[in-house]
Amino acid sequence: MSPNRSRLLAYAAISLPLTMAALPVYVLAPKFYADETVLSLALIGVLLLGARVVDAVQDPLFGVWSDRARLGRRGLMALGIPLLALGFIALFNPPPLATAGIAVWMTVSLILAYSGYSLIAIPYHAWGAELAPDAAGRTRITAAREAFSLIGVMLAAMAPPLLVLWLPAPTAMTLFSGAFVVLLFGGALITLSGAPRVPFVRPERTESWWPAVRDPAFRRLAVIFLLNGTAAAVPATLFLFYVEGVLQRPGLAGPFLVAYFLAGVAGMPLWVRLGRRLGVRQAWLSGMLVAIGAFAWAFTLGEGDVLPFLFICLLSGLALGADLALPPVLLAGIAPTRATGSYFGLWTLLGKLSLALAAGLSLPLLQLLGYTPGEAQGLVTLAAVYALLPCALKLLAALALWRWHAPASAVSPQGVTP
Repeated sequence: MSPNRSRLLAYAAISLPLTMAALPVYVLAPKFYADETVLSLALIGVLLLGARVVDAVQDPLFGVWSDRARLGRRGLMALGIPLLALGFIALFNPPPLATAGIAVWMTVSLILAYSGYSLIAIPYHAWGAELAPDAAGRTRITAAREAFSLIGVMLAAMAPPLLVLWLPAPTAMTLFSGAFVVLLFGGALITLSGAPRVPFVRPERTESWWPAVRDPAFRRLAVIFLLNGTAAAVPATLFLFYVEGVLQRPGLAGPFLVAYFLAGVAGMPLWVRLGRRLGVRQAWLSGMLVAIGAFAWAFTLGEGDVLPFLFICLLSGLALGADLALPPVLLAGIAPTRATGSYFGLWTLLGKLSLALAAGLSLPLLQLLGYTPGEAQGLVTLAAVYALLPCALKLLAALALWRWHAPASAVSPQGVTP
C-alpha cells in the first residue's frame, strides 16, 4: 500500500536539503576557491576531478552496501547526514592556509561531502522504490520527492548570489552553509521519524557490475551518456565565471539558474510525449540539437546581453528536460530484469564521472589559454570554453546516438512511460 499524504511528505522532506547540497558543490565551489583562496584554476580543476573520481567509484559500492547492511536504509542515511554536514561546512569555510594546505582542505572537504551525500541519496532512493508496490504509487512518491527537490534547487540557486550582494563572499557562504546544515538535520529528522518503514530483507546475492560491462548496447549508450553529461557539466562549472566576466552581471546569476531549471522541469512532459510519438532515441537526439543551437549563441554575447542570455537559459533548460526524461528510458529498455541494479549503479557512476571530467578539463584549459578570474583579458577564451566546448562534446554525443543501433525495446515509442 502506498503511503498516505502526511507520510509521503515526510519521506520527501530530506530531498530539499539534498538538492541544495548538489548545486553549490559543482557550480559555486570552483569560483569561490578561485576568488577567495590561493589555488589556481588548473589545480582547482584537478582537485575537483580527483574528488569526483573517488565519489563515482564508491557509489556502486555504497549501493551494494545499502542492499546488504544490517543497519538498513535509514541507518546508512543516518551515517551520511553528519558527513555531508561536516564536508559542506568545511568546503565553504576554508582557513587561510598556503597552497598545499588549502588543496588538502578542499579535497578532504569534497570527499566528506560527496561520501555523505551518496550515503544518504542511494539508500533514500532505494527506500522510495520499496514504499509502493505499483507504478501509480511510485509515481506519487517520485512526484513528491521531485517537488521538494525543485524547492531545494531554487534556494541553492537564489540564496548565495543574493547574499553576496550584501555581504563579503566568505561571510555569505558561511551563512548559507550554516542554514543548509539546519535544513539538513531538520529534513532528516522529519524523514527518518515520519516516513513509512520497510522491513529489512537481506538478499542472498547481489549482482556484480559485469553483466552491464559485458553488454555492448550498454557500453555504447554509456559513451553517449558520458559525452552528453560532460557537455552539460562544463557550462555548469563555468557558469559564474561567465556571468561575472562576460556578461558583467553577477547579481543575475540566481535568476538565470532558476529560469534554466524551471524550463527543464517544464520541458520534461513535452519530451516524454515526443518520445512516444517519434521514439526515445529520436526525441533525445532532437533535444541535443536544440541545446547545441541555443548554446552556441552564448559565444557571441558580451557585456549587458541579459535578455539574449535569459533566452538561452530558457531554451537550453528546455533541452535539459530531454536529458532528464529520456536516457533512463533507454537504459531500462536494455537492462535485463535480474541485473537492473548493476546497470543503474554504473549509470550513476557515469553521471559523477561527467562532472569530474568537466571540472578537470575546463578549468585547466582556461588557465592554459590565459584566462585569469577577475581580469578583462581572456574573456573570449572564457566564452569559447563555456559555449563552444560543450557544443562540440554534445555534437559528438549526438553523432554517437544517431549511429547507435539499440534494441527495439529501448527506442520504440511504446517504451516511454507516462
